[in-house]
Amino acid sequence: MRELIVEADGGSRGNPGPAGYGAVVLDPVSGEPLAEAAEYIGVATNNVAEYKGLVAGLKAARELAPDATVRVRMDSKLVVEQMSGRWKIKHPDMKPLAAEAAGVFPASQVTYEWIPRERNKHADRLANEAMDAGKRGRQWQPSTSTAALDAGASATLDAGAARVVGDAAAGAAKARAALTAAGTGPAGTSRAGTGPVDTASAGTGRTGTSPAATGGDPLAPAPDAAAVPAAPATSRAAAATAAPPVGWAATADLGAPATFVLLRHGETALTPEKRFSGSGGTDPDLSPVGRRQAEAAAAVLAARGTVQEIVSSPLARCRQTAATIAARLGLDVRIEDGIRETDFGAWEGLTFAEARERYPDELDAWLASPKAAPPGGESFAAVSRRVAATRDRLTARHAGRTVLLVTHVTPIKTLVRLALGAPPESLFRMELSAASLSAVAYYRDGNASVRLLNDTSHLR
Repeated sequence: MRELIVEADGGSRGNPGPAGYGAVVLDPVSGEPLAEAAEYIGVATNNVAEYKGLVAGLKAARELAPDATVRVRMDSKLVVEQMSGRWKIKHPDMKPLAAEAAGVFPASQVTYEWIPRERNKHADRLANEAMDAGKRGRQWQPSTSTAALDAGASATLDAGAARVVGDAAAGAAKARAALTAAGTGPAGTSRAGTGPVDTASAGTGRTGTSPAATGGDPLAPAPDAAAVPAAPATSRAAAATAAPPVGWAATADLGAPATFVLLRHGETALTPEKRFSGSGGTDPDLSPVGRRQAEAAAAVLAARGTVQEIVSSPLARCRQTAATIAARLGLDVRIEDGIRETDFGAWEGLTFAEARERYPDELDAWLASPKAAPPGGESFAAVSRRVAATRDRLTARHAGRTVLLVTHVTPIKTLVRLALGAPPESLFRMELSAASLSAVAYYRDGNASVRLLNDTSHLR
């Protein structure tokens, strides 16, 4: 069974006063940090901050290896003795926090050890960074933390040997690889509790909507923690690459997400005429303009160099677009029926005006309800269930990887809508141009971060 070390600390400048906590998960062999967590929690006591640091540290360890044995080391005699069962918990503020900490792992997997403050410098530094950030009206940002470097020079392991100091990301990458090899790491873990989603209630979570919001390349693999302000906790797992996390880190380390780069196929002859072109009979090829658009998309994706897999709708316009990109990137294309376009039934090949003239009542019903389908076609509610189920399969299969999905207007809009938790009518309020790029990152807890929508800069 894998072993992890959790060091946690908390502080209050006033007791009670402005308070924060910090926690770090360490590899017991190398001493390298595998995950960090810190948060400014407002006005609280030292003891509350200490307990919150413990909870955050245990949760970060559970994300890395839920079956691990955990050694908790803290300089709070109170927390160590209470969690070890030697002291009673009398204060009403402590009881729910202690119960929460006790519920993270089975009691048989966790031991507690008191250490002097000078041996808890990493967690102490994280707690102070969190309180400093709170003083500025902000939350702690993992990308600006120097706790690992500050603590490295003086912190020691149990045996008294000096902790390895150097590139924390590289050391953590080795530790993460060891976790994966042992079958206990986060790689390959699927999103829990995210079955097919009803269009009326789908989607939750952390969202960012532009490159500015995420602080970098929106098509690059998303950071280990997603972007949202005012979340209950903040953490960082040291990534396997040297790239620093970006955005507002919001929760305990969830590992690298599955990132879907969403490419609408290039133009067909039907596209400029705005004709219904779904999967119900019309299957046009790319036009000359569409082929040039596919080449432009291939060029920008090759320049970014982040796509690791290509998945395409079975329809010809997507397969042709995907083939152009695959040839440029040197990748294969896998066909996925779940991301095909809506079947528009009797409206296939018609313009909106023609559908209005021939099927006025059916069109009004279709615009009014996601459960209404074109005559002989497919409703948006059915598409949403199909796309959500496909999303779940793909995110489980491609955890931690960046995948290009070459697909259509409705599947892309549906993925974005579900990620944002937007209502069904939002499908009619998004513009999605031919050969445009969008991107959504999916995390193991079921949340999503929209990183890009309808980017056509590569076509200009």
